[in-house]
Parts: sequence; structure tokens; C-alpha cells
Amino acid sequence: MTTTTTTTQRQLQHLYWRAGFGPTPEQLAAGLNPQQALRKLLQDSRGFEPLDGPAMHYAEPLPTPSSEMMQAAGSPQAAMVTTPDQTARTAGAAPGKMTPEQRKQQNRSLRSAFYAMNTGWLTRMATSEAQLREKLTFFWHGHFACRVRRPDAALQLNNTIRRLALGKFPELLLAVSQEPAMLQFLNNQQNRKQSPNENFAREVMELFTLGRGNYSEIDVKEAARAFTGWGYNGQNKFVFRDKQHDDGPKNLLGRTGNFNGEQALRIILAQPACAEFVTTKLYRFFVNDVPNPAHIKPLAQAFFKSGYDISALLEQLFSADWFYAAANVGTRIKSPVELLAGMKRTLGLELANERPLIVFQKALGQTLFEPPNVAGWPGGRAWIDSSSLLYRLQLPAVLLRNAAFDVQLKQDENDLDPNLPRAARTFDQAVKTTVRLAPLQRLLSATPAAQQPARLSEILLQVPIRPENLPLVRGELRDMVTALLSLPEYQLM
Repeated sequence: MTTTTTTTQRQLQHLYWRAGFGPTPEQLAAGLNPQQALRKLLQDSRGFEPLDGPAMHYAEPLPTPSSEMMQAAGSPQAAMVTTPDQTARTAGAAPGKMTPEQRKQQNRSLRSAFYAMNTGWLTRMATSEAQLREKLTFFWHGHFACRVRRPDAALQLNNTIRRLALGKFPELLLAVSQEPAMLQFLNNQQNRKQSPNENFAREVMELFTLGRGNYSEIDVKEAARAFTGWGYNGQNKFVFRDKQHDDGPKNLLGRTGNFNGEQALRIILAQPACAEFVTTKLYRFFVNDVPNPAHIKPLAQAFFKSGYDISALLEQLFSADWFYAAANVGTRIKSPVELLAGMKRTLGLELANERPLIVFQKALGQTLFEPPNVAGWPGGRAWIDSSSLLYRLQLPAVLLRNAAFDVQLKQDENDLDPNLPRAARTFDQAVKTTVRLAPLQRLLSATPAAQQPARLSEILLQVPIRPENLPLVRGELRDMVTALLSLPEYQLM
């Protein structure tokens, strides 16, 4: 290959890894340059296709204010709220309580639904043509981190994010802020006139829009007053309860008025610091863990002037010369989900039983729909410790060579069943898979056999293979792929 061809391929692979979940062999064989590939990524991600979830017959409702309290507040939705007694009757329990066995059965059903949503999304990441939309959905999934017990509420939030992921940030922010899952997770159902709860308002400013240092404690208190009355009903719909809303004058970020929640968000979005905060988070996710103010400032200014157009911001980012600079290529550690989705995508990998995908995520420290807290996953070097790196390096042999995966998962206080016995948290079995190696073989067909290990390393790794590791890459194609994916270099993108 010529130097120009090699450079183009590296740029393409960089774009496909950052704007999606890695290239397929067919994409590398298509002969596009990075500009053409970016246009196609944007084009292919224009449409919205919701992620499906299993029908839930056993799910309990999100916690809601009592019917009596809402009737006192004059809510027209009071009659439609599912009460704990109704939930118990749905599960076959006596009114007022569930038996331990019924609670276990419900937890199993809830867990099964979340697992189906998880593996369904992971497969979508690996196979969808709408790579940029799925990658943005994954980014916003961490930015708007939320964890609730009800699968349909979690899926509804995920699809709201997916639908608006590439649109205007103000629309995305408002829609996410009014999702029942988010309102429940951040306690806004407890935010009422005369008794404000500041949690939702604080996280909106600290984690979603402005970042610390760009608002005061008074701003938090005043924003919380603006969000009073925001809630949801038993049908998982946003509800504004006027009688719970504080309609008095408020002083928020230098503005004074009888602001409601929507107006509070508009005041927040009017701060240039919001555009810089969101742009910085996108830069750290798509470009480099270390922000470069010289790159971010013009991006943030254009983002602000465009009315927070996410697609335009990303097109500008992916078109910049510095995006392809050596300092930004092969410098980010793949998150566990990016690692798994990337292997599935590159190899056409399918599992006979997808349950191990959940085990892998839990062992590596990132489970879809289960962020550790409201700040999301820390990322970067936090992905790697002595045990997680060992599991990462073992995975290729597990998936390509049917090697046994032996792990004892940690107790998880946020799990639906947090006190599982040791035996229930232990996984030690082989994983049956199928892979599609023929497309990779076609990419290598014009390369002499002696040079194929080096050529394959250029395709599968985002950093040059260390000379001492190249002799490890030998044998049949499956052997070479397994060896390359087992190297520390494969953890980088």
C-alpha cells in the first residue's frame, strides 16, 4: 500500500471508530475518502427507528405521589395513577403487599426485560447503518444518566434521546427533562410549592447544561421553584400540576420573572457557558479526553449561534484537520460497550445465547441502562484496572476460540436483586459464537501471506503494533484475529 492509501485508511478507521462503533470490512473496501464517509454517516443517520422492548406484564409503576395528594392538588390525572395495591393485584398478590416469592418473580421479569433491551441495543450498535445516531444516543445516555426500575420508562427515555440525538439541543434538553424516568430519578415528583426539592434543578445545571462554577446556590434554589409542578402520571406521561407550582417572582442567572420550567431552561440555554460545557463534553467523547480550548472555543461559538444544532457541530468537528492529528488517533480507551459493539461489528459476531453479553458488561464495569450514578460513567483511564484489563485481554479467545470465561461478579447495590449469593454471581462457561471472517479475508487477498499479519494489524488496530508483538500474529486468519484483538493496543481507538 502507498503512504497516501495507508493514511486515508487510518483516517477512515479513526472516523468510523469515533463517529460509530468501528468500521466493517465492507466499509474499508468501499474506497471512500473521509469526507465522503462523513457525508454518508450523516445521511444514513437522518432517520429515526425506535428501539423495541419486550412487553411487560409484571412491571411496577414509577413511584408517584398518592392519589389523595394529587386530588388535593386538583390533578385531572389522579384517577389514572397506578397505586401499590393495583400493582400487587397485577402480580397476583393480596392488596397492600407482595409475597417474597412474588417479589422475586417480579424482579426476575424486570431483569429479563432490561437484559433484552440491553442486548437489543448492543446489537443495534453493531449492525445499524445509522452509526452516528447510535453513537450519539450512547453519548447522551451517559450525559443524561438515569437509572430506574421500570423498563418501559427507561426505554421511553432512551428512544426520546435517540429521536432527538442529532437535532437541536434545546429540544433534546426539554424532552429529556420532562421524561418521567428522569423526573423520578432526580426526585422532582417531590418538588412542590412551599416544599421545594433542589435535586433536579441542581443536576440540570451542574451535569446537563452549565457545569460547576457557572451558577450559584441561589440559582439552584430559584430554578427548583421554577420546576415545581413538573411530574408524571401512571401512564408514564409528563404532567404539569398547576396547584403545585410556585408562580411567584424568581431571580435566575440575572433574570427576574415568574418563570416556569420551560422558561428556566431557556434562560440556562441563553448562557454561552452552556454551549461551551456541552461542546467540551462532546469533544472529550469524540476527540480527546484532554480538552483543547483552542479547538473548543470556535466550536462552542458556532454551536451557540446555530441555536445549538448538534449535527452541524459534529460535522464541523469531524471535518477539522486536527480531528485526524496523531495526538487524537488511538488515544482513547474503548469503553466496555464500545469494545463489545466494535468486535461484534468488525467480525459480524453473533452469540448463540446473548446472556454472556450482560456478564461481560458487568465484569468490565459498564452495563447499558445501569449507570453508576447521575454523573454517568467516568470513562478514560477509569475503564482499566488489573482485573478489567485481564478480562478485556481474555475476551477475544472466549468469543473466537470458545475459551471459558471465569468471573465472579461484584455485589451491586443498585441491582434489582443486590444480595445474590456467590454462586449466582459466578460465570464460568464457554460461549458459543459464530463470526464472519470472509470479508476480512477478502481485504487481505491482495497481500502476500508473509505480509498479512502486518496488514491485518493495520486494519484492526488504531495504533501501530509493537515490533515484539508482530511474531505473535500467525497461523490461520482466526488465529491472527484472536491474537491482535488480545493485545493491549486493541483497547485503544
